[in-house]
Amino acid sequence: MRLFMSSKVISRLMVFFVGIPAVICLVWFNQMNHLALHVVVTLLAIGAADELFNMFRRNFKTQNRVLVDICSGLVPLSTLLCAVFGWPVIITVYVFVCAVLLCYSIEVVSAKSFEDSNSHLITSTTIIFYCGFLFSFVSRMTFFEHSQQLLILFLVMVFFCDSFAWLFGNLFGKNNKGFIKASPNKSIAGFIGGFFGSVLAGILAYKIWPEIFTGDVYKIIILGVLTAFTSIIGDLVESVFKRSSECKDSGTLIPGRGGVLDSIDSIVFSAPVFYLTVTHLYAL
Repeated sequence: MRLFMSSKVISRLMVFFVGIPAVICLVWFNQMNHLALHVVVTLLAIGAADELFNMFRRNFKTQNRVLVDICSGLVPLSTLLCAVFGWPVIITVYVFVCAVLLCYSIEVVSAKSFEDSNSHLITSTTIIFYCGFLFSFVSRMTFFEHSQQLLILFLVMVFFCDSFAWLFGNLFGKNNKGFIKASPNKSIAGFIGGFFGSVLAGILAYKIWPEIFTGDVYKIIILGVLTAFTSIIGDLVESVFKRSSECKDSGTLIPGRGGVLDSIDSIVFSAPVFYLTVTHLYAL
């Protein structure tokens, strides 16, 4: 009974009954090529960058906070502009490179001594790549022909992975956890549940939208497995960031869930992998 009355259960129920319907409405609102979604992704990228900057500066010397936050937001912002004005999405790669080069150029010009330059450039590049470039693949999915369905599938895969991992871990993981130091509460049963949940979401989509997910079912299974794997890795990577910085949560913006990074950590790595896998398997 305690399992079903915990704060984590309440948090997940809030996500299920409030968060998911809100996200689905946001995805389904596709006026001006999903303008609202692009704006939200850009703001989340900036918020996540600011949180990661705060964590990094506990251990490293960093560049100017505003500079790094803005550069991180430039990549998803460029995706927004590509969607609105019909520009080729490859422009986002150039913007990412230019954002990194801007930080490097400012370091070269403004540094009075260079003893902290390596730390400055490594942290800035990591934040821009992690929060700006990788996360911007969520926005890139709006360029798919069936963007609404694919975005919903991606988000449901990530949610099912997280939820089934939690459920399997609580039910069957008491004697098979603690083997990953970055997150000792993670269990083998939880990982199995995560893969099961993501593949289940894929098979449901395969049945609901056969006109989109054509061909053999193995394609959607591959998509589910890769999405689950990268979703789990994203969660573990953020755990490493937090443990290194001695933080319990990345922030306090979202009651019961922590900061922005705590809410999007599973998406950061899985979004580009989902995007590239769908592009390859279904030629969309």
